Amino acid sequence: MKKSSRTRKLMKSLVLSLALAAVGFAGAAFAAPSDANAAAVMASQMKNSSITELTNDTRVFKVDKKIQTKMVRFQNRYGIEVAGHLYLPEHFDANKKYSAIVFSGPFGAVKEQSSGLYAQEMAKRGFVTVAFDCSFTGESGGNVHDVASPDIFTEDFHAAVDFVGLLPFVDKERVGAMGICGLGGMAVTAAINDVRIKAVATSALYNMNDSIRNHYKGDYYTPAQRETVKGYLAEMRWKEAELGKTLPGYHEVAIGADGKAVHATGEGVTLLPNKLPEGADPVTTDFFNYYKGRAFHPRAINSNGIWSSTTPYGFFDFDLMAHVEELSPRPLLLITGDKAHSRYHSENVYERAKEPKELIVMPGATHCDLYDIYEKIPFERLDGFFTKHLGK
Repeated sequence: MKKSSRTRKLMKSLVLSLALAAVGFAGAAFAAPSDANAAAVMASQMKNSSITELTNDTRVFKVDKKIQTKMVRFQNRYGIEVAGHLYLPEHFDANKKYSAIVFSGPFGAVKEQSSGLYAQEMAKRGFVTVAFDCSFTGESGGNVHDVASPDIFTEDFHAAVDFVGLLPFVDKERVGAMGICGLGGMAVTAAINDVRIKAVATSALYNMNDSIRNHYKGDYYTPAQRETVKGYLAEMRWKEAELGKTLPGYHEVAIGADGKAVHATGEGVTLLPNKLPEGADPVTTDFFNYYKGRAFHPRAINSNGIWSSTTPYGFFDFDLMAHVEELSPRPLLLITGDKAHSRYHSENVYERAKEPKELIVMPGATHCDLYDIYEKIPFERLDGFFTKHLGK
């Protein structure tokens, strides 16, 4: 009996899957392939990783159905499982070797928000991309949740490079990284020391060390106020140790009119208010409109949660981007807006970094405009940057 075309394709896929497993892909999960391309997509050379179908799609941006998206999981060097989405270019060919970019951020967001939008847009331009949730957030693992660590978040970028670089259809010599908002500092820090990252970019960069250790909403601490914050952190650490669990707290600690640190109190307290107060400042309004409005996601700390009270410790202890001058000769691209309250973070890093470097200031763009407002995000220039330095 003559085999149908579909049967021949299925047999070819099965043979390819068996061959991939035989040469070292047995540590990764496989889904039932429908053709040779699908079989290759579902294979990963990285042990303790998996690629499966994305069955529960909760992305908050406009999804392009032409871009295949898969659910991925991989481990960082601390053994924490990192969850992400793998985006494949239109007309994906498993026999090719693609350039790849890994994305994360903003700080307190999830992969279904801004990082996923950026990853999808760059996949539309021909790159294999991964958007991931940092450890302790979103769908990623960790014994505790809603905790931030500059070290481990930076390690998550290294682990994402491990994962994507070992995909059989990615050229591991052509991998870049990009961080949005607070994850920009982790992306740059990873790239400074991980020479596998050939180019790095940020959008709406926040230096979380400066943001957490030095001030609250741009109002810089006096030395006495910083000691007050340290006292508050010590108090909360004793409480968490006594209770054996994390307690809610703000990653940026305000000093009240009484000179004391402001605690996060109340049942179900969240980082952002559920209702925008009258006369709210522009920064709060910008964040509220994104996280509580057009891009709300129940797993995002900024939308529906709050950090642990001792989260600031890591950012008091360690300094992100301390050696940014060592990134050179690998290139750096910084994107900010002329109306972004965070603009000075990008400008400060630009001043400290060596060539090759580029700073793009988008006219009329606020901080959160750079999360998802297409006409305010310079995707063509981002494409040009990564194409120049990674190729396609």
